[in-house]
Amino acid sequence: QVQAVESGGGLVQPGGSLRLSCSGTGSAAFTENVVGWYRQAPGKQRELVATLTTWGSPNYGDFVKGRFAISRDNVKKMVYLQMNNLTPEDTAVYHCWVPPSWGQGTQVTVSA
Repeated sequence: QVQAVESGGGLVQPGGSLRLSCSGTGSAAFTENVVGWYRQAPGKQRELVATLTTWGSPNYGDFVKGRFAISRDNVKKMVYLQMNNLTPEDTAVYHCWVPPSWGQGTQVTVSA
């Protein structure tokens, strides 16, 4: 059974950076699937942050504006999200998606 487990969230000041990691344990078809990151802020719907195809083509939410980068390691079955120039509006729970599973999420808080 696929388990998506995130790590790397935390508290960061505006303008700072964080790198999120996600382990796709048990995913026998990891190399065949699109993977991604979504986020959900309090009182808001879950929204796309980034997805990445098996051949390395990324897709980002409009709000990313070049600040984030998604990557994957198919050997280790890992998905990463490098986030730079963070703003308070990026505060949310970030969920990893490794089909067919969703991770429990990791909290990212951007505050001075």
